[in-house]
Amino acid sequence: MTYSLMVQGTTSDAGKTTLVAGLGRVLARRGISVAPFKPQNMALNSAVTASGGEIGRAQALQAAACRVTPNVDMNPILLKPSSDIGAQVIVHGRAIGTMDAQTYHAYKPSALAAVMASYERLCAKHDVILIEGAGSPAEINLRDGDIANMGFAEAADCPVVLIADIDKGGVFAHLVGTLDCLSATERARITGFVINKFRGDLALLEPGNVWLQDKTSKPVFGVLPYWQGLYLDAEDAISTFQSRTPEDSHLKVVVPVLPRISNHTDLDPLRQHPQVDIEFVPTGSAPPAADLIVLPGSKNVIADLVWLRDNGWETAIKRHLRYGGRVLGLCGGFQMLGDELLDDAGIEGPPGACAGLGLLQMTTRLMPEKKLRESRGRLVCLDESPLAEGYEIHCGISSGPALERPAIALAEGGTDGAVSVDGQIIGTYFHGLLEHPDSCQSILKWAGLASPQRIDTRERREHDLERIADSIESELALNAMFPFLADLSPA
Repeated sequence: MTYSLMVQGTTSDAGKTTLVAGLGRVLARRGISVAPFKPQNMALNSAVTASGGEIGRAQALQAAACRVTPNVDMNPILLKPSSDIGAQVIVHGRAIGTMDAQTYHAYKPSALAAVMASYERLCAKHDVILIEGAGSPAEINLRDGDIANMGFAEAADCPVVLIADIDKGGVFAHLVGTLDCLSATERARITGFVINKFRGDLALLEPGNVWLQDKTSKPVFGVLPYWQGLYLDAEDAISTFQSRTPEDSHLKVVVPVLPRISNHTDLDPLRQHPQVDIEFVPTGSAPPAADLIVLPGSKNVIADLVWLRDNGWETAIKRHLRYGGRVLGLCGGFQMLGDELLDDAGIEGPPGACAGLGLLQMTTRLMPEKKLRESRGRLVCLDESPLAEGYEIHCGISSGPALERPAIALAEGGTDGAVSVDGQIIGTYFHGLLEHPDSCQSILKWAGLASPQRIDTRERREHDLERIADSIESELALNAMFPFLADLSPA
């Protein structure tokens, strides 16, 4: 028999992803076969599975926490917004097209069938399924045909834990108000609460917890602390937290926050690096001086390139290069560096073409079939030729003389990316390139850091998952949350 528990939140960013990851690690450490599941995710941070499917990056993180291999059943529906009114719909790891809200609403019965098929396959393989909701179940306008929160919980007949972020303020109003927005059967599914990101003396919170339990007749399973310096892959929102001050760093990196920025988790190793000051520059802010400019991935490359120009980045990048600065283009950012972008079929927006930044001699044409694969090779554009590991998620096919000076020699044969004649610009389709300690160290040295320290992002991720699991073990009433634990724990 498979047991399931769903974690829903009173708001976005309440801590659902982190709680599922931490619970997954707790159960995995006890020898229990556990897997994460998110019926529907809306995010521009994604990951590629070994089978060549695309899922939310948060589910790949949760799979690592559960010590299982990520697969497309862990996130059967992924929505990747390409505009304010439309999103690419990915089902079982493959894009099936772009839909507006009304079209997707009509598609939801088919989406639910895909969701339930994935859920049943996971149930057949694991003892416990930890399910993450999306946003809040109290979004009344989205309840009709819901497959992400209570709609799924009702269909799967699973219990729900509700988590709220006390750091946002109004935590008791969030919890009670969410309950009041639910139907009687949905309220009955909620077995209790978790309060997240608490700072201070727990004794001061206790009267509120007692009031909440008296008011709702539901227990508070526990209170989780505000984890300082936590580095985990973000589901969508950009984290600008750094563990040092700019005065302590030796290399300045700036990144434009494109309207449709995707896979900005590529930059997490730079946030973690003790010698790097990284700044994410939003709309309306002038591009600051830097040693390295990184152009990140984009879900709508032409529209984001127009934004780049409107916000003064084209002039700033060319001035930066004249003074000897370095530029790194990742996926969509790599495409922007070329002479021209062609979207004849309207893959990411209205059909059309756009002049690129003209810094690499190449043209990119967007194609209907998305390339999804894990990749490996060596950064032959750098002296050390360090190992390069990553994954590709792109519709564009680039061609031109610039590719005759490749950035990466692929292990399976062939090449990827390009480097400028003067060596100041590197472009690549590799997401996750900076995660490998060797490639990160070499790129920082190329960017101007004389003696870059070697950091291991994957090792840090493991450390933080263990840290969260330790905290959950000590702070949450796990036997109350999981009444079945006694049946599953090894004798």
